[in-house]
Amino acid sequence: MNIDDRYNNHRVSGDRSYSSGSRPAGGRTTGPGTSRSSLGRTAGSGTGRSAGGPSARSGTGRTTARSSAGTRQTHGGSSRPPGRPPGARQTQSHYSSGSHGSRRGRRRKHSPDYRIIAVAGVVLILAIAAVVYGMQHSKKTDADAKTTEAVTTEPETELEKTVTVDGIEITGMSRDEARAEILKKYPWNMEVAYEGDTYQVANLMEEKVNLLLDEIYRGTPRESYTLDTSGLDEAVKAQAAAAAAKWDKAAKNGSISKYEPSNDTFVFEGESTGISIDQEKLAQDIAAALKAKKFDAAITASASQVQPEISVASAKEKYKTIGTYTTKTTANKKRNTNVRLACEALNGTIVQPGQEISFNDTVGERTEAKGYQGAAAYNNGEVVQEIGGGVCQVSTTLYNAVLRAGLKISVRRSHTFEPSYVTPGQDATVSWGGPDFKFINNSNTAIGIRARYADQTCTVSVYGIPILEDGVTYSLDSTKVADLDPPAPTYEEDQTLQPGEEVQKSAGTRGSRWETRLVIKRGDEVISKEVDHTTTYKGHAPVVKRNTSGVVIPAEGSTESTAETSAVETQPEETQASQEPVPQGPGHTTAQPEPAEPIVETTTAGPSNGVMDNGPGTGSEDVVPGPVQEPVAPGGPDMPGEMLAPVGP
Repeated sequence: MNIDDRYNNHRVSGDRSYSSGSRPAGGRTTGPGTSRSSLGRTAGSGTGRSAGGPSARSGTGRTTARSSAGTRQTHGGSSRPPGRPPGARQTQSHYSSGSHGSRRGRRRKHSPDYRIIAVAGVVLILAIAAVVYGMQHSKKTDADAKTTEAVTTEPETELEKTVTVDGIEITGMSRDEARAEILKKYPWNMEVAYEGDTYQVANLMEEKVNLLLDEIYRGTPRESYTLDTSGLDEAVKAQAAAAAAKWDKAAKNGSISKYEPSNDTFVFEGESTGISIDQEKLAQDIAAALKAKKFDAAITASASQVQPEISVASAKEKYKTIGTYTTKTTANKKRNTNVRLACEALNGTIVQPGQEISFNDTVGERTEAKGYQGAAAYNNGEVVQEIGGGVCQVSTTLYNAVLRAGLKISVRRSHTFEPSYVTPGQDATVSWGGPDFKFINNSNTAIGIRARYADQTCTVSVYGIPILEDGVTYSLDSTKVADLDPPAPTYEEDQTLQPGEEVQKSAGTRGSRWETRLVIKRGDEVISKEVDHTTTYKGHAPVVKRNTSGVVIPAEGSTESTAETSAVETQPEETQASQEPVPQGPGHTTAQPEPAEPIVETTTAGPSNGVMDNGPGTGSEDVVPGPVQEPVAPGGPDMPGEMLAPVGP
């Protein structure tokens, strides 16, 4: 019962009723169960209080006051009516003035406002009820969650209803028991066999059985079910492909397989037939076994032989020189020795389809133990005598031959300075532990590399089955697009000069920027001429001799001329020249001085065949003087085509 109900029930009692804010003088009702008199309280079912007893509360928040006789008056909004017996209380909203002075000398105090207390009590009760409800709801939610989890993870309720799956009665069984009973009738052991070997087919029905049991044990089951084997087409194809991958064998084309140095020929072999499993039929057989619910079927795969596209005899006819390039060396014996040794190390290299080849890895480290000698090379812009100097001419010649064959260039870097044995922009620098040249065999047969040095001529050729379409050729065309100012002069101290006197030792050279295009032709028709890359070379700094010491030492006879003669012998030829290079087509240029500064810029456009300029070389680089010749086509005087033809298998 709430406060309002109690209040309404107490407004009318068995012996009196409230009206107009007053009540009978004999007392008042306090509520069921008790009755109070002036001396105490007696039990009863509808009792009241005497006038002299404690104040009564009706739930409306009435205030009380005591008379001078010690009794309290209840004020509900009016003064005591005339004729009311002394000591009786009346209801009014304020203390009467008479009651103010009748409190035995004590100051009047206001009683609590019970109306506010009642409202606060209602709010408190509602708050408590809300908290209790929330706790009960939370407990219920937790209980529901646990119940749901139990249903989800442990649907082990035994079936009371009669249920069968393909005639298997699972009534009274738990889910696990039903699953075991179904698998007992339908065990999975399907396999594919081929020539004594087997492939175990993955269980394609496991998920189907689980879904069926979910439907039975988590819902209202039907009386009869059938195990569904449909909807597994993609899974069946995947299993057929996996089985075929185990036994498929690609046919091997006849091609060059090794190099025979004794007679300087490539040996042909490798022709073999392949095996191809009939995946379509195998998938059909697996699907048929599933439909018949023969999950332990043993299926035999069928296969056919695959003949190679190119036999050994055919390969011998198809192989030819598909790319070649020639450059000229100098009369420097040490340098030519290095070129010859690098050609011998490169010669006979076989590159398989898809393989990437590295010049440095193939030729190996250039050491004195291998016979390499000291020759002029650049190291950090300085001309030094380095073991293996000149090898860059071989890598550059290889680069041009590989490009003309249509192979994919993967790594190439320009020299720091303009080369002289090839048109600038068409060089490929290498250094052990530094720049490298790499390419990829993007054909479907092996290729062979032939490299030769003789009579100051370096020639590299690619031997294989043509990659480019018949009549299509690749070449490079480089053009100088800008001249660059030479670096600031460098000074050498010469005490044979007078103080303040300066003598130019070398004029230096200007740098240059080159644009290289990949030219693709069909016959004489140019199909494409896109920019492949641009390369910037720096020039040499002028060298000026002067005397800043203030001490002059007289020159002795021909000492100076002897020193200069020695310098001419030890430095590269091109450092003595001051002519600008004149491009004359691929593989052709005049002798030029080599600059001594690093490359400023290299830009790659990215051609269709993957040719790229990867930037300036670092570490040591060759210094190569002398003119070059035009590249020699296959069958030309410097590299006859028959030199590359195999002698026999």
